[in-house]
Amino acid sequence: MNPTPTPPMPELVPIDGPVLEAEIAQLVGQVYEIAPPTERTRLLEHLLKPLGVLSLVAIANGIFATIRFRSGSSDLHVRVEDAQIVQPGDVITLVSHVQQVSIHAVDGLADMLAASPVMTGSAAAALLMTLLMQRSRKRRAEDI
Repeated sequence: MNPTPTPPMPELVPIDGPVLEAEIAQLVGQVYEIAPPTERTRLLEHLLKPLGVLSLVAIANGIFATIRFRSGSSDLHVRVEDAQIVQPGDVITLVSHVQQVSIHAVDGLADMLAASPVMTGSAAAALLMTLLMQRSRKRRAEDI
């Protein structure tokens, strides 16, 4: 019996310019779409932390501001019910905005996903982690 050949991994795009940022936003949206509800809440909490309320009002028709206000406390807690309302397209818009405000928050998704046994099996999550780690390494090398 011959094993099924594994298709080659696609080549990674060079880490330059806004194209990669758009690709990262798309990948986060894909990861969000396949994530179980508890992982969705963790992902949203991580992405919402660096943003103020005014920013949240301007993104995705204010859905994230509503979530922040429902949280009620200074400690942001996204409810599973709220995470189920958020669509992958809303997350893509959120990530695009967060990358402008705090690139480190988006890069931190790699650690969060790596710590989740549920998400490490996803091809989209694995590709996202790889791109985020590459981008982070490149930025550190440029800082030296």
